[in-house]
Amino acid sequence: MQLSEIINVNRIKKGVDVLSKKRALEELANLITQDQVQLNANNIFDSLISRERLGSTGVGYGIAIPHGRIQNCENITGALIQLNQGVDFDAIDNQPVDILFALIVPEESTDEHLQVLALLASMFNDENFRLKLRQSQNEDEIFQLLTKWQKPD
Repeated sequence: MQLSEIINVNRIKKGVDVLSKKRALEELANLITQDQVQLNANNIFDSLISRERLGSTGVGYGIAIPHGRIQNCENITGALIQLNQGVDFDAIDNQPVDILFALIVPEESTDEHLQVLALLASMFNDENFRLKLRQSQNEDEIFQLLTKWQKPD
């Protein structure tokens, strides 16, 4: 699966001001429902919070990949926010998180969901990619970086 199948430029937001993990997850839930009218922002938020209670999705390097299963969700859907200032996310490296890529998946999704998580983990583990992402000027640049990224050899 290509990232261009799960995210579009309308579900990317740069320069977000939030002060907590909870507000960041609310922002992501609202961003997803802007063009996914069959989904409910409160349900998405509840799913993301429930997953966080199992353990932080902060993967290190200032990155978090919150994700959750949702009823009435037909396809894997992604959204990305870049915060102006990192927030405490209980990440594995104890660093504040400033980039969050949320995934919403259908309730019955399994393998495809795990493949996308693995792709995102590889992408965000790439130091050069993270640097370019943080230096990006706008949402279009972020979208291009996400959809053109190739795993280093």
